[in-house]
Amino acid sequence: MNCLLLPESAFTPSYPDPLLASDRHLADDTRAHAYCQAKITDTQQLAHIKDVLGAKVGDTLKIGQKNGNLGSGVIGSIRAGSITLVDVALNTAPPSKLELTIVLAVPRPKVLRRLIMDMTALGVKHIILVNSYRSQKSYWQSPLLQRLDEFVVEGLQQACDTVAPSITLKKRFKPFVEDELAEHCKAGKAIVAHPYAPLSLRDYLSSIEDTALTKSHRSLALEARLEDDQESRQQSVKRALPTLICIGAEGGWIDYEVELLQAQGCQPVSMGARILRTEAAVNALIGQWLV
Repeated sequence: MNCLLLPESAFTPSYPDPLLASDRHLADDTRAHAYCQAKITDTQQLAHIKDVLGAKVGDTLKIGQKNGNLGSGVIGSIRAGSITLVDVALNTAPPSKLELTIVLAVPRPKVLRRLIMDMTALGVKHIILVNSYRSQKSYWQSPLLQRLDEFVVEGLQQACDTVAPSITLKKRFKPFVEDELAEHCKAGKAIVAHPYAPLSLRDYLSSIEDTALTKSHRSLALEARLEDDQESRQQSVKRALPTLICIGAEGGWIDYEVELLQAQGCQPVSMGARILRTEAAVNALIGQWLV
């Protein structure tokens, strides 16, 4: 783990001036950042600090508050069941999320942990696990589905993030696609990964980029800018990317499922002739949004 994610209850607030503690007009950012101590009691985090990091009293640790800021704290004391941090400062905002929803056919249980960790670390905003024809019914009985929050925390600590993605479980594919998918597609375009789609992912993204850059150039001309605004062009491309990706389990979607997704506006795209495992497909697709 590259940072220790702690709940808000682990922190002891301390305001710069005790007289201001009851001041209702104290700035929100001051309240959020003014901490003096934090206590770590999670057994996994304690073991990591002691056994992996080999940290000692006086060492500085990178920490984050769940749904809050990132920062650091100095180890003030180490006991059998807890570690106390002093001089705690939370003054760095977490990285922004990708404007991206992943609709994923529920995978094999042993793959689920890695996928949730990876998607969380990569910054996916919303994850929807759905049933599919090639997802075995036993997958939905796996105890790992009850541990999704644990896998999310691992992903957040890997990426130095504090804000978890939302995760939704949908055990009925057709009702979800017909009744709910359109709402998720409102924010922008949607694609469905399909190995036999005539349109390749590369060609699809190239067409989006060309269209976005053309619009960006028109905007620059209208605003009478003489210099090329590279950052503006990059933002235009990012805004034009799809906001929803549908990825099948091992074996992919069947044609019927692709047709249902396509009826809701999802564009089938192929990633090439190679047949990829779900983990590889997920990471390769999300990688297009990281540029």
